[in-house]
Amino acid sequence: MSASLHLAVRNAAVLTTALARTRGHDLITRAGFLAMSGPTLLRVLAVRPDLDPDDFAELQLLVKRAEARVVVEDSFGTIDGEALGLTARHLPVMIRPPAPVTPPALEVRAVRTAEEWAVAERVVVDGFPMPGFPTGNALPWALKDHEGFRVHTAWREGEVAGACLTVEAAGAVGVYWVTTLPEHRSRGVGRALMHAVINEFPLPLTLSAAKAGLPLYESLGFSVVTPAAWWSNGA
Repeated sequence: MSASLHLAVRNAAVLTTALARTRGHDLITRAGFLAMSGPTLLRVLAVRPDLDPDDFAELQLLVKRAEARVVVEDSFGTIDGEALGLTARHLPVMIRPPAPVTPPALEVRAVRTAEEWAVAERVVVDGFPMPGFPTGNALPWALKDHEGFRVHTAWREGEVAGACLTVEAAGAVGVYWVTTLPEHRSRGVGRALMHAVINEFPLPLTLSAAKAGLPLYESLGFSVVTPAAWWSNGA
């Protein structure tokens, strides 16, 4: 497996751990996976390519018992999600080496106060979207106390138009939930957020790209590392 893929997975593991702790969810740590179990979501992240039979058996039990939505992210392509009763979609894991770009065309602000954080979280909950997570629990304010976690908002015509979270950890910067509100889409909001983030961090950047965002990320110099499988129960 490539070093870039391991960078991306290690960064995602830091995010998963922090979210579990700040949301008050159970965090299950095994050699082959992390699992965050809460009332509306069981979120599993494969952290190595060689999931052993005991780990898979425990994962199978977690999925069977789950009464909430189940999402299993496997960037290594080794988990048989069909055996868990799940269906797959694929999102490319992408990485970009550090190199500056032009300044963002729109204003991008670093979130500093609880009020600003709540505004950014509402953008992500409404625009991404993140079903089942009320404001205060999707991106808890307590994340600010975790080293390397930052939230950014983009502004257009005096209104907040987009937001994202960055996690500087494990030798890379993960970019998560790059969101533009519907009324501001196709106006350069996502590009502005990405330009600001790229210029802020002299480190490799990694993200998982939805289909709609793939052309933007490719134009910014991100390349696909692998098509990660995201298994879910569709709940």
